[in-house]
Amino acid sequence: MTADRGIGPGIGRRGFVRAGAGAVGVAAATPVVTACAGGEVSAPSGSPGDVLVATGDVPVGGGVILDEQKIVVTQPSAGEFKAFSSTCTHRSCQVTRVEEGSIVCLCHNSLFSVEDGSVQEGPADEPLPAVDVDVAGDDVVLA
Repeated sequence: MTADRGIGPGIGRRGFVRAGAGAVGVAAATPVVTACAGGEVSAPSGSPGDVLVATGDVPVGGGVILDEQKIVVTQPSAGEFKAFSSTCTHRSCQVTRVEEGSIVCLCHNSLFSVEDGSVQEGPADEPLPAVDVDVAGDDVVLA
């Protein structure tokens, strides 16, 4: 018998402690928002005034996913711009497209409204967190 008794199949106590220490280091460096079902939603990145996208690049009734900033910008009706975290609140997958008035996460087929980020179809049961934006000239910017 060894001194490393094991936490579970294939995981020894030392490996568990090392893995836990690494996870704490990552968690401390990455801002997150808690989501339902144990997922975590990464906080969108950027500073107030940062240009996200040109208004002309956001289709009316649709939206644009900005992978680097982890934001989806939508235009529910002409001249009205909204933004939400692009991280699904179900299991922290990134949403993959915007179509027919819905923000789509293909990981588990959740749909969110381009109007307010609310859940249109689960398994997600929490809306996408809103991101404050303004229009400055021909650009959508972080507020």
